[in-house]
Amino acid sequence: MDFHELRRRADELRFVPQEPVRWLAPKELARTAVKVCLAAVFADYSDKREIQGALEAGLLRAPLADPDAEEIWIDFVADLGDGFEATASVASALGADRLAVDGPGSLPRGSLLVLGGDQVYPVASATAYEDRMKGPYRAALPSAPDKPLMVALPGNHDWYDGLTAFLRMFAQESEIGGWQTRQTRSYFAVELPQRWWLVGLDSQLGSYFDDPQRRYFETHLSPRLRPGDSVIVCSAEPTWVRSGERPDAFNSLHWFDRNIVRSRFDRTTREREETGASIRLWLTGDKHHYARYAERLPVDGAGADDVLPPDPRRRQMVTCGLGGAFLSSTHRLPKALPLPPATSRMWRKDHPPTAFALAQHTYPDAAESRSLARAIATPWSRYWLPRRNPGFAVLAGAVQMVIVLIMSGAFALAEGRRHPVGALRSAGADDLLGLLCTSAALFVLPFVIGCWRGLLRERRPRAPSGPVVAALFQTAVAAAALTVTAAIARSIPSSWNGLVLLAILLVVAAVMGASLGSQLFALWVLWTNRGLVAEWQMSGQSLDDHKGFLRMHLARDGTLTLYPLALDGTCRNWGLAEVVDKEGVWKRPVPEPGPTVRLIEDPVVIARHGQG
Repeated sequence: MDFHELRRRADELRFVPQEPVRWLAPKELARTAVKVCLAAVFADYSDKREIQGALEAGLLRAPLADPDAEEIWIDFVADLGDGFEATASVASALGADRLAVDGPGSLPRGSLLVLGGDQVYPVASATAYEDRMKGPYRAALPSAPDKPLMVALPGNHDWYDGLTAFLRMFAQESEIGGWQTRQTRSYFAVELPQRWWLVGLDSQLGSYFDDPQRRYFETHLSPRLRPGDSVIVCSAEPTWVRSGERPDAFNSLHWFDRNIVRSRFDRTTREREETGASIRLWLTGDKHHYARYAERLPVDGAGADDVLPPDPRRRQMVTCGLGGAFLSSTHRLPKALPLPPATSRMWRKDHPPTAFALAQHTYPDAAESRSLARAIATPWSRYWLPRRNPGFAVLAGAVQMVIVLIMSGAFALAEGRRHPVGALRSAGADDLLGLLCTSAALFVLPFVIGCWRGLLRERRPRAPSGPVVAALFQTAVAAAALTVTAAIARSIPSSWNGLVLLAILLVVAAVMGASLGSQLFALWVLWTNRGLVAEWQMSGQSLDDHKGFLRMHLARDGTLTLYPLALDGTCRNWGLAEVVDKEGVWKRPVPEPGPTVRLIEDPVVIARHGQG
């Protein structure tokens, strides 16, 4: 059965499958804008992390499938609680006892599942968590005798309600299907075998670490670190990628590295001492793609574009936000990262900066990423902006009607008429030409200004940006709609009622606004290559294919192997299987056939600190 049939049978599933979020739909734009503003207020005046300091918290230990083997499999997935089909496809792969993968063969399910942020979209609420995250994951693994541990760190969408629903879902030691939650705060530290540690940080919308979180890691992590220990740090966003545009973006993570992992404060001597430990892997989501940055070693030389050979001694920074949300682009990722940047205002930082280089394989790759980004402005594509966001086209048409009415009144005043209908009927060829020239000028003006400002500041043209551009585009379309209506009015007999002409004007405005206005907006989004507008290229399409997650194996010899896994297509057909548990009898959706999983790149091996 398809998605719509599943929705009709929601009572049997005990959750309501949800469609992917249409990010450029008017309702979502308005709701997200309000939540972002409220979240900023929470961040400044009501930090829930301060309140969490009153909650009991300790060190977590990962359950081992075979304690004698002293090894563990770990899964990492982020940005998952969006549309049902994408989220459930990834969840079914995560919940499989053994997963068939093209290349390495069969991989066992992880004994530890790490949720890397943004467990729900578009905004956090109890209902959203139930329908978009908990329902699909409980269906993917209704029960498991080994009770794999689930830990979660909050992303910006989890923070949009001040973290209330997140704490109720993940910090009450409850079960989500076969997975067991154990954390009691929005951050955690997990002891792994072979002297490895897993840390989850709550950076709360990019702010500093709060005092209770700092004391938690100073109490439960730093004193236990010994020379040769290795740490995996999970954060909610890849601030290292943004360090080129915002030099201070990486400061908080670098502070954690220097003051919690590599050194600790001895309260007896009142001095700092080295721990001898090292962060070997940084993990994050937030950007809905796969990208890996590898540390440059002294033997690599200084070239920024060289393909670094595999070396277990390299530290790695991995972004893997393929859990269910719309796909993000990769073709604008920086090729090299000095961390922290020399321009960072951080007082105590590493000199010289540690250099990282982008690995050869990303998902999607750069060529496919460019191709997918263009689809937003391609009318014959199923990802065309008005087709994926019909509400946006309706909004553009409605706005267009208002602007056209205002412009028709101004046109009547300019023609010395008291009523717009009379002005349109008496418009001559020179008036039509003037309207067309006005429309063309309003369309070209933003690009001229953008190129001029880019050449003046950066020696290269750049795309226009800002709400003013969108307003000028809409006004340009309104002038074109007025021209078309005036041309029609000239051929209509004067005996016709003026209300007919007014209705024609509104219909022309609505149609041109919904089609041409949306297309001009899509072309502007496509041409813009930076900032929030550039992200609309992919979010406006709500691409629900190209998903994946990261599976890791910590072996007896202390090496950590990363298996980046991709699901090129999500499941569209579903069957129902009956489940009998302590809650009664219910049905769970099962993909038919199961997802096809492959490696994004060859497995990446990371040696324990001091080895290799």
